[in-house]
Amino acid sequence: MFNNLKNKEQEELLPEHIGIIMDGNGRWAKQKGKPRIFGHKAGMDSLKDVAVHGARRGIKVMTVYAFSTENWTRPVDEVKFIMSLPIDFYSKYVPVLKEENIQIRMIGEREGLPKATLDSIDRAAQETSENDGMILNFAMNYGGRRDIILAIQELAKSGQDLSLLKEEELSKHLQTAVLPENLRDPDLIIRTSGEQRMSNFLTWQSAYSELYFAQTAWPDFDDKELDKAISAFQKRDRRYGGVK
Repeated sequence: MFNNLKNKEQEELLPEHIGIIMDGNGRWAKQKGKPRIFGHKAGMDSLKDVAVHGARRGIKVMTVYAFSTENWTRPVDEVKFIMSLPIDFYSKYVPVLKEENIQIRMIGEREGLPKATLDSIDRAAQETSENDGMILNFAMNYGGRRDIILAIQELAKSGQDLSLLKEEELSKHLQTAVLPENLRDPDLIIRTSGEQRMSNFLTWQSAYSELYFAQTAWPDFDDKELDKAISAFQKRDRRYGGVK
């Protein structure tokens, strides 16, 4: 009985919103003597598996850093391939996600993204719009600092007195406003492949996120690795600057 109570308590401590910086695709491919795009394709397969497992665990939102505003500086061929991945993801995995009751959404600047890429994401969002399970939120052409700047610009254009601006008001104008209000800030952020930095991901929203850095490269990150990250989160003492 004690073990059952303990397991129930741990499940109640699940992170509701997980952010993932999917890092290490290129290095993973290089270690195998393959081109970088090979790693990005393998990473797409990992994303499907991790999303499905997260949904089954009861995670409510999973925001994945698919392409940052800084990623445009990568080689042209690599960028073109990354932009084709949502098209492949749509045809290969959206039926699976629909079956798993997962919703697709996107944050990031649409301007500059290829039409075919946007069309695939929009179709995926439309086709899963009636689902009410986990939200798989793609951060595409997204930058955390840019997110804040755009929100302030929008408020300024509306005539808002910025000298009276409150945190709650700014939060409503960030791109994560596409998410339910109580789920906009990630409880846990995972970064794979050993790097320990945020790389301009959800800069405002991650103020009190728990951080978990996995040594595993993203293409090798699976359901067991996600469980390890969740387990580590459940052991954290979240005080939000206060004292318990």
